[in-house]
Amino acid sequence: MTSSCRVAVIGAGAAGLATTKALLDVGLDVVTYEKGDRPGGLWARDNSSGLSPAYASLHLNTSKGRTEFADFPMPAEWPDYPSADHVAGYLADYAKTFGLTPHLRFGTTVTSVEREGTGLPWVVTTESGESGRYDAVVVANGHNWDPRMPEPGYPGTFDGTQLHAHDYRTPEIFRDRRVLVVGMGNSAMDIAVDASNVARGPVLLSARHGVHIVPKYLFGRPADATGAAMSALPWRVRQRIAETLLRLAVGTPQSYGLPAPSGGLFQNHPTISDTILHRLTHGEVTARPGIDRLDGDRVVFTGGTSDRVDVIVWATGYRVTIPFLTSHWIGDDAERLPLYQRVFHLQDPSLAFVGLMQSTGAALPVVEAQAKLVAAHLSGRYALPTPLEQRRAVARALRAATERWGGDRRPIMRIDFDRYVAGLPREMKAGRARLLRGARPFTPARREETPA
Repeated sequence: MTSSCRVAVIGAGAAGLATTKALLDVGLDVVTYEKGDRPGGLWARDNSSGLSPAYASLHLNTSKGRTEFADFPMPAEWPDYPSADHVAGYLADYAKTFGLTPHLRFGTTVTSVEREGTGLPWVVTTESGESGRYDAVVVANGHNWDPRMPEPGYPGTFDGTQLHAHDYRTPEIFRDRRVLVVGMGNSAMDIAVDASNVARGPVLLSARHGVHIVPKYLFGRPADATGAAMSALPWRVRQRIAETLLRLAVGTPQSYGLPAPSGGLFQNHPTISDTILHRLTHGEVTARPGIDRLDGDRVVFTGGTSDRVDVIVWATGYRVTIPFLTSHWIGDDAERLPLYQRVFHLQDPSLAFVGLMQSTGAALPVVEAQAKLVAAHLSGRYALPTPLEQRRAVARALRAATERWGGDRRPIMRIDFDRYVAGLPREMKAGRARLLRGARPFTPARREETPA
């Protein structure tokens, strides 16, 4: 297949860049839309879109050897856990090295993506009213940019300052103020540590449920490299071994005054931090239970205790939002969208998604593998199974995910990093075998050539 196949990619973060490269590598015609003014997505701290949640102290919480693109290793002299600025530069260099920049349309917000009809092109329309017709669309807009506040909100009113972790940049906002951070994820821990250096009194860290806290190094090596050595084992066996090692290395969250984890390791996403345990043991951060209500300048916690607070930081995650697709394509909740291999839409595989997942490890190797699968499909080098087989595979994956992660928080999006990254090349091989058995490859839609 040649460049007669025309593809729109939406987003120029890590997922969109990897997709653009993979599509160009197989000779397809690609236009990548990016609302910001540079590549990098959520890592581009100075991006004019204002959507990046990257704060000044942000570093990777997965090691560089487990985070880098296979096609573009990170520099050997970099630290094991590079900063957000390192990663932003890395993604910009990736775009430059592989000649992606001419295909990136910066400052362009996509407002709608619609299919003209079966066998007809996709129409991508931008905020300026321009439109282009494409044989396929790849959604790579990310899912860490639309802040999620507590729903429903807590009763009462609060007289102080409230902000979501998405809007945090530097700790100066906390200087000489009493700070409460709500959440137990990586951002919550980072912000609590930052604030503890300038705040008035100990920073309060509130959560209803605990998480496993994994230090960045275990036994002298990056913690995720230690876990990689066990990747061939069943996840329940890995869980028992890893929980034992973690308990021997740092103890349990409860020993630091934090709530017990609500699930086992490898079931709920752990928090990766060396510094939070240090600040807890020094009394610079103090654990609190979940919030009961707000009361003027005080926050009342479950159990009846209360504290005066000047600033609340809601580190409560993000909604999965795809504003340019209608409910016909994503249903009522994009978090629950079923996709074959977490990539292909079940109704129309010319609509693909790269990065719409939550990995137990790093994201970059995952989106790189997904991008290559999309490129193989759209270039005719890979055939999907039948629609019935796709639906059955999705149902099996959902049952396994629900058994492992539970059904309350988007289990359908969750993937086991090592198993998934190892599995996609096998899927690619299976798709080539389907072609040899007579399966039909992807065929571009009928369309009139129009400028993008």
